[in-house]
Amino acid sequence: MGLRLRRNIPIFIMFIPVIIFYLIFKYLPMLGVVIAFKDYNFIQGIMNSPWVGWKHFRILFDNPQSLEIIRNTFVLGLLTVFIGFPFPIILAILLNEVRRMWFKRIVQTLVYLPHFFSWVIVGGVVLTLFSQESGIVNHLLQRVTGEAYPFLYKSGSWIVIFLGSGIWKETGFAAIIYLAALSSIDTSLYEAAGIDGANKWKQIIHVTIPGIASTIVIMFILSIGSVLEVGFDKVFVLQNPVVSNISEVISTYIYRIGIEGAQFSFTAALGLFESVVGLVLVLLANRTARKFGQGLW
Repeated sequence: MGLRLRRNIPIFIMFIPVIIFYLIFKYLPMLGVVIAFKDYNFIQGIMNSPWVGWKHFRILFDNPQSLEIIRNTFVLGLLTVFIGFPFPIILAILLNEVRRMWFKRIVQTLVYLPHFFSWVIVGGVVLTLFSQESGIVNHLLQRVTGEAYPFLYKSGSWIVIFLGSGIWKETGFAAIIYLAALSSIDTSLYEAAGIDGANKWKQIIHVTIPGIASTIVIMFILSIGSVLEVGFDKVFVLQNPVVSNISEVISTYIYRIGIEGAQFSFTAALGLFESVVGLVLVLLANRTARKFGQGLW
């Protein structure tokens, strides 16, 4: 054990900056959640502000608007996970089957590129395409039907655009993990399946997908934990007052009420609730996965 420890000393030294980063920016800020149980104000500070116990949590669950915002976050988060999750897997499998390397590299570059766009740019693209007054789609629609459709002002079409823009932006980059997992599958398994008469579709079903099943499960568990973390940027740049009944989520509500309205304790309670729910969902997803022989831990 001592010899093994001495051999790994360089690795431990390299790991020190990571530990310091997480201590300073991840764990120490967690002490600030105490303001969710206090009536926080700038003058008295975190330590001297008066304790109020579960007051802010009672206000949270007694307020119909807060419950609507939690519902919106759940709906958008679950739709993002369950609709968007398969796309990187499908893209990775399709790219893995491409044999023309020049074509594969071009496609990879094109699908990776949107990940590096900020949501401000993506929001501009969405407005350019779907704006009721000057959008390209509505311009073409007016030529065909004679009238424009308010894509960004209807709840159903807004959700579709929200999900579609997220899938377009992140699918290519998320597929990298699955491409790495696919590269570890033994090619002799495909040869054996081909000898047994399996076509490409059956090889994908019986060789490819089982070969990356553990990676799929791990990524799914991690994505379940972020159901309530819909993301501030992507919602903020796409939302408008007309669809606020579905587009107002926890992150935007915290910004509007907590930062602009200075209700720090109330929004801290809301943020703590979000984190606890995310932890519970991860634990449940991992426990379910372990029953099928998979799991993150």
